[in-house]
Amino acid sequence: MFLYHNDQLLHSYTISTAANGLGEQKDSYKTPRGLHMIRAKIGAGLPEGAVLVGRRFTGELYSTSLNAESPDRDWILTRIMWLSGLERGINRLGNVDTMQRYVYIHGSPDDRPVGKATSKGCIRMRNKDIIELFDLVPYGTQVHIGD
Repeated sequence: MFLYHNDQLLHSYTISTAANGLGEQKDSYKTPRGLHMIRAKIGAGLPEGAVLVGRRFTGELYSTSLNAESPDRDWILTRIMWLSGLERGINRLGNVDTMQRYVYIHGSPDDRPVGKATSKGCIRMRNKDIIELFDLVPYGTQVHIGD
């Protein structure tokens, strides 16, 4: 992932996208392509490793012992930047609506790989990286997801 301002590269991050590849269809568990915006930012001020379920802090902090209790859980940690598609019929409205699919940029366990396609559609980042990015970009920031 690359963060630009006025055509100047400010930061780059290693991320994970969907294990099922790229695609926009509802229930596909693919990462949607095209132009999006950050519709909501959730988790400001939460500690690193904060567990989020339904966009709410559960009070838990991720740990290997917590993971052992639920090894197949899709961990959403630390911060959420909820994406909304900006292109009607491509990633907005109907069966291709990114926001209705609950596609986020979010933190993930540091013991899980990034740089490989492993998510269920979201963009996963290291917790330190999502905190940095969350603090750098405002609500409404445009996000382009390409092939």
